[in-house]
Amino acid sequence: MSVSPGNLYIISAPSGAGKTSLVDALLPTLPHVQVSISHTTRTQRPGESDGVNYHFVSAETFQRMVADNAFLEHAEVFGNHYGTSEQWVRDTLAGGRDVVLEIDWQGAQQIRRLMPEALSIFILPPSRATLEQRLTRRGQDDANVIAQRMAQAVSEMSHYVEADYLVVNDDFNTALEELRSILIAGRQRLARQVLRHQALLAELLS
Repeated sequence: MSVSPGNLYIISAPSGAGKTSLVDALLPTLPHVQVSISHTTRTQRPGESDGVNYHFVSAETFQRMVADNAFLEHAEVFGNHYGTSEQWVRDTLAGGRDVVLEIDWQGAQQIRRLMPEALSIFILPPSRATLEQRLTRRGQDDANVIAQRMAQAVSEMSHYVEADYLVVNDDFNTALEELRSILIAGRQRLARQVLRHQALLAELLS
């Protein structure tokens, strides 16, 4: 049985829509899926671990990586820089594992230009009021930052039209199952299955 390349999934959402919580719950149920760990200049928050949540780097290190073309995509969000390692993504896909990128719409556009085979998933909140409640409950940002994120969210959400799939995170378990079904179906696509089951197909059709 040949190893077929993994699928690349881009998951985007406005801050507070529940993207990270959904991905965290998804990964234990799909052992063939691995999330990309971005490099960032953002300050490490309480409870976060370097190399687990992000690769926390200095602004100087980040700019050096940009100059070395080390990133598949990179963007500035709320004054902080984020980037995805191109070498890691390509190596992981070549090994047959699916890769999930949690990135904003700007990064998604960069990825699709370089890797048009990538599949995009956009996650929306059920309402603006719910989005604001979720941002407030996190307790990580002050009122000014929350207001800034809410203002930015409208612009971010308008880019849902660029995605291949849309998931509304109203009921968490329902949204999780919808997200999981997308990734499971992706592994059954014809081109991937033909490569994976070459010997079986040859036997069945001989």
